[in-house]
Amino acid sequence: MKYYIIAGELSGDLHASNLMKALKKKDAQAEFAFWGGDLMHAQGGQLDMHYKSTAFMGIVDVLKNLGKIKRNFKQCKANILSFNPDLLILVDYPGFNLRMAEFAKKKGFIVYYYISPKIWAWKKKRAYKIKEFVDKLFVIFPFEIKFYKQFSYPVEFVGNPLLDAIENNIQNKKTKATFLEEHQLEDKPIIAILAGSRQQEIKHNLAIMLSVISKFPNHQFIMAAAASLDLEVYKSYTEKQNVKIIKDKTYDILQQSDAALITSGTATLEAALLGVPQLVCYRGDFFSYQIARRVMQVKYISLVNLVADKPIIKEYIQYQMTTDNLSAELEKILNDKQYRKNMLNNYKKMREILGGVGASERTADIICKSFSD
Repeated sequence: MKYYIIAGELSGDLHASNLMKALKKKDAQAEFAFWGGDLMHAQGGQLDMHYKSTAFMGIVDVLKNLGKIKRNFKQCKANILSFNPDLLILVDYPGFNLRMAEFAKKKGFIVYYYISPKIWAWKKKRAYKIKEFVDKLFVIFPFEIKFYKQFSYPVEFVGNPLLDAIENNIQNKKTKATFLEEHQLEDKPIIAILAGSRQQEIKHNLAIMLSVISKFPNHQFIMAAAASLDLEVYKSYTEKQNVKIIKDKTYDILQQSDAALITSGTATLEAALLGVPQLVCYRGDFFSYQIARRVMQVKYISLVNLVADKPIIKEYIQYQMTTDNLSAELEKILNDKQYRKNMLNNYKKMREILGGVGASERTADIICKSFSD
């Protein structure tokens, strides 16, 4: 079969690449073309556009790049028509992918969606568009089954693909001594800083996150730099700070860390699954924040709290994100043994909610069976 896949960011590249790997095991004739990243490219096939060229965040960033965004839509439509796939698989990335779903469905293509857009957080009405233009939706959080049920739209819960990625990393975990030597680090406890994978996130969050460093002289701070960004993006903020920047080794860093400061997103769930106590902090530009504050329809911004449906980890949003608040919570995470233990115990319960490993294989199996029936 011929598969066209669209993933628009780092996490989508990871999950789409694992799905491609699983599909190749079940479909010996699998042929791929895609918008994605390096991990998908490593699985083979035709890379039509790298996600680095399509990542825009926040209202201001989108408005500044409207011309490029329109060209991207036009280019993607042409790529799909040229490849003429048996199946279009969309991975998260709703602003772009829902438009591609509508286009492809109207052109007669079969459309599957792997990893539901987070429309349950805002823009719930997008569920009607998904119902109209997506033939099959694979969801990775149990609460999404109930959400889509209110729209009379059955979905496939396949488990969370992060469990697979985490399990692979745990099996290949390095010793602390090896990790320290490999990256020329001091033999001191580590606190990780994950400031996001987009330049706009770095711009609004990193300086405040770094401001806590001087308050923890007995620890070393490591910046987990995203593979999608040049190191220079970080260095302009870290040149006067005692922090080590390590690129594209997020899981390795987290596994050796005593705590982490994280700007929301998938990374919060990754840290929890790796058993790293954390605090969540997030600032956006003024206009994006004001809009989000009015339209957000969930109680929490972190996936950890959303999955657990209770506040397992503290969230410091916009004006709550201050040096004093972050420092106080970090101090509590590191030194209050009972507080730390409670957080780790809640992580275990959250993991049980997500189900077991094998999301990619389950999804690939459903896809292949749907075409063989």
